[in-house]
Amino acid sequence: MSVSKIISNLKKNKKLSSEIRIYLIDKDNHYFFNNGILKNGFDSKLIIVKNRDSVLSAYSKMAFLFDEIIRLRIVQSSNGSDSDELLYLLNLVPINRKIRTFLDWKVFSPEFTRDMSRLFEVRNDTVHCISINDVVYNPKIKIPLSTVSGFKKFSSDFQKAWRTLLKIYVGEQQKIDLEKICIFR
Repeated sequence: MSVSKIISNLKKNKKLSSEIRIYLIDKDNHYFFNNGILKNGFDSKLIIVKNRDSVLSAYSKMAFLFDEIIRLRIVQSSNGSDSDELLYLLNLVPINRKIRTFLDWKVFSPEFTRDMSRLFEVRNDTVHCISINDVVYNPKIKIPLSTVSGFKKFSSDFQKAWRTLLKIYVGEQQKIDLEKICIFR
């Protein structure tokens, strides 16, 4: 069953299973099914403006997808205690370890792992600063985010990484047999 068909059925069905937790991407539409409720997910296109809150918000969306990839691989669509325990543990694991795990699992290529590591250095610096103007991005040479060209390069690389991450997520999502998920009860 296609993701589009699953989403259509979820929207029509009144009695939805609370045992399922899954983030679904269907083309440019994102949905989050959790506790028997279907909600809209993130936009496929991230808009990042040159301020600390916007940058951190974009990173939180990316980190959410990291955790959802791990969930899909370990507990699939379960919303039981195993899912709760895994989410608890994932909150304790630093992002750099998750990125390394994706490399070890061959979810990320070595190049994408390197790019993600460099991008997440900006996140770490952003968390510990007052203004985005105090942050430097280092793809090959240090670029201050305070400059228009520096922020543009960072934003462009981030957008590219986001699009790649969405493709990776869809690939992981396709490994789940959605027909076996008992969403409709």
